[in-house]
Amino acid sequence: MSYTKEDIIHVVKEERLDVINLWFTDIEGILKGFAITPSELPTALEEGMGFDGSSISGFNAIEESDLVAMPDISTFHRLPWEDDGRRGVQMFCDILNPDKTPYDGDPRFILRRSIAKAKKLGYTFFVGPELEYFYLKDHDSTIALDHGGYFSVSPTDVAPALRKKTIDAVEKMGIQVEYHHHEVAPSQHEIDLKFQQADSMADTVMTYRYLVKEVANQEGVYATFMPKPIYGVNGSGMHVHQSLFKDGHNAFFDAKDPDYLSETARSYTAGILKYAQEICALLAQWVNSYKRLVPGFEAPVYISWSQRNRSALVRVPVYQPGKENHTRIELRCPDPACNPYLAFALMLEAGLAGIEEKLTLEPPVQENLYHLSELERMERGIQNLPSNLHEALHFAKLSELVKRVLGERVLRQFLEIKYGQWDAYRIQVTPHEIEKYLPLL
Repeated sequence: MSYTKEDIIHVVKEERLDVINLWFTDIEGILKGFAITPSELPTALEEGMGFDGSSISGFNAIEESDLVAMPDISTFHRLPWEDDGRRGVQMFCDILNPDKTPYDGDPRFILRRSIAKAKKLGYTFFVGPELEYFYLKDHDSTIALDHGGYFSVSPTDVAPALRKKTIDAVEKMGIQVEYHHHEVAPSQHEIDLKFQQADSMADTVMTYRYLVKEVANQEGVYATFMPKPIYGVNGSGMHVHQSLFKDGHNAFFDAKDPDYLSETARSYTAGILKYAQEICALLAQWVNSYKRLVPGFEAPVYISWSQRNRSALVRVPVYQPGKENHTRIELRCPDPACNPYLAFALMLEAGLAGIEEKLTLEPPVQENLYHLSELERMERGIQNLPSNLHEALHFAKLSELVKRVLGERVLRQFLEIKYGQWDAYRIQVTPHEIEKYLPLL
């Protein structure tokens, strides 16, 4: 349902909604926001609400800290619960400079800028992410709530009830769910979102992550989107299905092609593969992300594509007759702790670069890549994703594509934050080192 500003003011008054939450994200994709009272709502909708941007990760320095949060009325939704008897609503905000021009450090603006570029070329960008996560006993431990496996169904587990409550909350917020299930690792779960245009999907991802964690908190447990919280089992990914539409038709579909892929789809995929190393730091942006991206745990490491092979970086789901609009590619390296606005923008721009450069897609790799030797992979020209955050940051730092998409200032701030995290990590002495080397050395 679409609302006008007057509609929103009327709904808040008539339903006695007490709290208006204004949300946005920082450069790392952490949900930020503040609440206003109903009396401030008319002003907020007309003029926005000023705030100190210097306290937000990756935003302005203190000497130029004033920013404005302008509510996007198209994102207006009632929250699906009461808080101490108070009912609230939520809107995402566009971040503006004091003169009301778009703030170039706003991840939402960065994504919209890339979408506008695609639109000039006649394309609409659709994505459908699959976000995996873990339920844990609390935030201080990695004690699982169940010991199920892929597609497990157990009436004695608490997790299915948690998923059901989460889906109820998600659907009350206007988000469409395709299906949900237990994932491979103990206490690991997945709720898949119905594909939509990338700008609205990025908002949806932020809302979804909030709801998953909030429902778990209300039930006395903890949900985490940390990519690899538990040693020795699969980590959590965010496989992103994506396609371009043009003139109302799926630009990735070609009935005459043996794989049903158009030249547009092939060049787009070639662009993703070409720039995978450069954009990886934004798709997997945490030190912990690279504990997931290792061989043997269903996470991609080698830069290749295939139709069925899930060890490849890009998978092309097999075409089903009559479902031309479902033709898409699936990028498997992003994790659910990324900033979805920046991740979607870089995927789109890498694919568009492939189209603009008229890149040719190499033949698919059908065999299990983990079974190929290093020499065999080298002979076939199959490269690796970065093996750690430091290596990924090096690729991003030198990338003209990443600099163009993010802007030089935003890229510099991102790199400063992430190099700081890497430095803090690399000087740690871990329990593994103590156990392994202290008795020996």
